[in-house]
Amino acid sequence: MADGEKLIPINIEDEMKSAYIDYSMSVIVSRALPDVRDGLKPVHRRVLYGMYELGVLSNRAHKKSARIVGEVLGKYHPHGDSSVYDAMVRMAQEWSLRYLLVDGQGNFGSIDGDSPAAMRYTEARMKKISEEIMADIDKETVDFQLNFDDTLYEPKVMPTKIPNLLVNGASGIAVGMATNMPPHNLSEVIDGTLAYIDNHDIEVDELLTHIKAPDFPTGGVIYGYDGVKEAFKTGRGKIVIRAKVHFEEIEGRESIIVTEIPYQVNKAEMIKRTADLVNEKKIEGIANIRDESDRSGMRIVYILKRDAVPNVVLNTLYKYTQLQSSFSVNNIALVAGRPQMLNLKDLIHYFVEHRHDVVVRRTEFDLRKAEERAHILEGLIIASDNIDEVIQIIRSSANTDVARERLMERFSLSEIQSRAIVDMRLRQLTGLEQDKLRAEYDEIMKLIEHLRALLASKELRMNLIKEELAEIKEKYGDERRSTIEYSGGDVSIEDLIADEHVVITISHAGYIKRTPLSEYKTQNRGGVGQKSAGTRDQDFLEHMYVATNHQYMLFFTQKGKCFWMRVYEIPEGTKTSKGRAIQNLINIEQDDKVKAFICTQDLKDQEYINKHFLIMVTKKGQVKKTALEQYSRPRANGVAAITIREDDELLEAKLTDGTCDILVAVRSGKLVRFEERKTRPMGRTASGVRGITLADEADEVIGMVAVSDKNSEILVVSENGYGKRSSLDDYRITNRGGKGVKTLNITEKTGKLVAINNVTDADDLMIINKSGLTIRMAVEDLRVMGRATQGVRLINLKGNDSIAAVTKVVKEDEEESAESETESGDDQIVNENPEAETSED
Repeated sequence: MADGEKLIPINIEDEMKSAYIDYSMSVIVSRALPDVRDGLKPVHRRVLYGMYELGVLSNRAHKKSARIVGEVLGKYHPHGDSSVYDAMVRMAQEWSLRYLLVDGQGNFGSIDGDSPAAMRYTEARMKKISEEIMADIDKETVDFQLNFDDTLYEPKVMPTKIPNLLVNGASGIAVGMATNMPPHNLSEVIDGTLAYIDNHDIEVDELLTHIKAPDFPTGGVIYGYDGVKEAFKTGRGKIVIRAKVHFEEIEGRESIIVTEIPYQVNKAEMIKRTADLVNEKKIEGIANIRDESDRSGMRIVYILKRDAVPNVVLNTLYKYTQLQSSFSVNNIALVAGRPQMLNLKDLIHYFVEHRHDVVVRRTEFDLRKAEERAHILEGLIIASDNIDEVIQIIRSSANTDVARERLMERFSLSEIQSRAIVDMRLRQLTGLEQDKLRAEYDEIMKLIEHLRALLASKELRMNLIKEELAEIKEKYGDERRSTIEYSGGDVSIEDLIADEHVVITISHAGYIKRTPLSEYKTQNRGGVGQKSAGTRDQDFLEHMYVATNHQYMLFFTQKGKCFWMRVYEIPEGTKTSKGRAIQNLINIEQDDKVKAFICTQDLKDQEYINKHFLIMVTKKGQVKKTALEQYSRPRANGVAAITIREDDELLEAKLTDGTCDILVAVRSGKLVRFEERKTRPMGRTASGVRGITLADEADEVIGMVAVSDKNSEILVVSENGYGKRSSLDDYRITNRGGKGVKTLNITEKTGKLVAINNVTDADDLMIINKSGLTIRMAVEDLRVMGRATQGVRLINLKGNDSIAAVTKVVKEDEEESAESETESGDDQIVNENPEAETSED
């Protein structure tokens, strides 16, 4: 052992403990956690300060990244160069930071996880917003500390004007703790900060009205609001983010299009993982995945198989892939050098406190500088007032020191003032320059007065902070990128959807859409109709119903199954759009077809569902009555509504209150009327009882009417456009199962019966041709006739056209009717732009 050395025995356990605590504190304070005041970790602060020192400002040329990294490494951050470069790169990636702090030039990586180019190839400079983070740093607004080798000073914190921790978030893993803070929208954060300044006792719930939720750089949909509330109130919470998607039809196939993905998701990795799951048969229904992203934006296309239901596939993708991911909020930041869990109000409080401190220190600095300048100006003004004497003293002095002393003595000046006079240039002796001195002095005295007032009043300082924040919002504020779906929270989706009347149309090939009722206009009887729905070749509109957005809809298929849906979930389309295939909206079998649907009120209302019944009729004349309660709990794959016998199919279903008269009409022109109460209710799976006896094998039921108002009138329409309105009393009540009475005199001219409706003068009719044309007319234009007549012509048909369906709608107000009567029905009958493809889903 060398001289002077000695061994000190130390317990290894104690040494390990103290060494590890020192290490962990170093990581916590000097590496992994952001400061609550400026939201920066040491490495980010040093990168920005290094760029500031190099003069790489937003209005200067870009400099090589290697130059910047070298500056930071050599002066402030003695760690690996990759740690500095990686930190700088992240500050320049638009998918990583909500508001970029570095303006990069070159390859800075991609959202697919591609690495950035080496630092010798890329260039960078500060963003304008970064200059706001360092504004007034040269005015002694923040404390400085020595760097690692005690040769230079670096700032302990930035005097930021931006609430950077909230705006850009942060993430870091320390020892024994971690932080994960989401980014937010700058405009919202500033609104929240201003509200806090106005009222320090503001509650988090009130701040939520300003700062609604995190706002991620990659957009996406925040799904559910409970996690957001929890995070804002406690500092911890789980926020679910979903990709932004919509459906499109591509090459005749339904497709899911993704335009935004959740924050921190690697796009290429996500697509690869999805493809693996499709290959492993974990996700069904996807035929192909394409990444069509380009410089104009992101676009990932999932092309579906023909039998796939888009909503089902989408939910599977949400469940198994990163199309849905969660962000675990853990707001831990350094407060006065100590890690602390912070809620939304705490974060705003510490930022405002820091901002106030900066404003006080900046004002003190400005005041000191102003007073120093005022002091010099006072001396210069004295000199200019006695300029001849001053010149004489200076000329007669042996040297400057003597001149200074004589001036101090003669005019009672300070050393600083006399030095300024001696250093004065000859041009300052002109009259103009002397006027400038006095003007500058007056100006500086006003500034001193203002700065002193600022230091004396906290209210003035707070108003100044508010003004500066409003200016930042004006400069850098933008719209939210992430949308919020409150479905998991206290705002229901119904609150966001207007409960307006809509027309729901279903085409023969099974395309459905809803259109606002206001799009349809009334025309005179005998017009040729307006061009209505764009349909595929060989397709035509078959069903039309009127409903409101908030109602529930029960779909009944010809195989006797029942499906459930809300009206607002049906895709909206214009009058001329084709709509969406029903198969893609409900889980219906490929060879099945929707034949009827019923709009009901709330299916959870026990009194309502127990007092109402469903009456169903099949093509072969079977009738069945079941309580609505039996259909109040449908499942995703549908429930059996009626057992259909061989060679038969469900034709119609009506909602009744148990007291109606039921009229069933057949193609051959006969109709039977019987009382509903004489038909007992049956279970969901029963097949029903005979409702009418058909004339022959070719005959079939064409419709059913449930009438509760005995003053109703019955309208029947034949396929060649003839219709007849007759009184309900013309049809006597008989027993269920008979052959019925004649309802229309069927001839070759009229064609077979196609529709039956109960109507009043208050109704309008909507008639749809197989060619896709619609006409709307008032029922009151049709006179009431006897039962056995052949009726009047309702619509002029051209060529081999025939009527596909007839439905009644609520009468429009007279103004609109009058307005539309002037529009003669001169529209072309042909579908001018039929779709080229004929394949059907």
